[in-house]
Amino acid sequence: MTDTDGWFADGDRDTPDALATAVREGSADEPRDWPAVAVDSGFATDADDYYEALKAATTAATRAAVTDRERADDRQLVHAVRAMDDCARTANELAERLAEWAGTVDPEAGTGVEYARAVASGEAGDALEEPAVRSLAERVAGLADEADELRSFLEQQTPAVAPNLSALADPVLAARLIALAGGLEELAKKPSGTIQVLGAEDALFAHLRGHAPSPKHGIIYTHDAVRGTHPENRGSAARAVAGKLAIAARVDHYSGESKPELEAELAERIETIQARTTDGDGGDDAATDGGADDE
Repeated sequence: MTDTDGWFADGDRDTPDALATAVREGSADEPRDWPAVAVDSGFATDADDYYEALKAATTAATRAAVTDRERADDRQLVHAVRAMDDCARTANELAERLAEWAGTVDPEAGTGVEYARAVASGEAGDALEEPAVRSLAERVAGLADEADELRSFLEQQTPAVAPNLSALADPVLAARLIALAGGLEELAKKPSGTIQVLGAEDALFAHLRGHAPSPKHGIIYTHDAVRGTHPENRGSAARAVAGKLAIAARVDHYSGESKPELEAELAERIETIQARTTDGDGGDDAATDGGADDE
């Protein structure tokens, strides 16, 4: 639309989708008395009628925007990683219950999901042929299988949504970061310092209350570069990883262009950090880890 006709120009009150699209996509160079324009054009009978139509159109526009957002590829990753974690957590909890139950009829009962699979398949012995026990074991095995399938989904889909993030981290860790941030766009807008402690919110809040030291890392602890670094230098490694992940998220969201040099730069930086000795330049010194250059 132009700056002389409103979102309602050429609009039909009986086609709310078209009006919603006009609200979402339209713009004007300057404000005008739009209710009066709408009345003059015959779109509305009076100002109250105009605002009623505007409310309906903006509600439809908001609903359409929410629907589009929820169907976005990064939102699918958010749902998948959360579902995977729910399945894995529930499977492990029920596996513990199964082990306790099975232990009442079989002194040699095992534990864990694999034991549940054995019970479900009938490989755990005749003492565990009780239908209720077998049914519970089948539920555990089914949930564990679902978690595995969701992991495979994430490993296949995350690189298509966030190629640079998946390359720097593994696809599942990349999906976890996206989920913790609330989406790829939200992750791309976060500074590296925030990405560094995603997943450690409880420890961070305890620190802010003065009850704990500042956390050095959150979920990125599972990154090989962080986990494989000596504890003395792990904070520096976490800062370096978070800095590159922040850049990767921004590239993935705003351009989608592949940046393989990010991997090489991170590998070089981690090699330098891991080469430190505890009695040399070592230690987790934010002033010497080059973290500012990575953000």
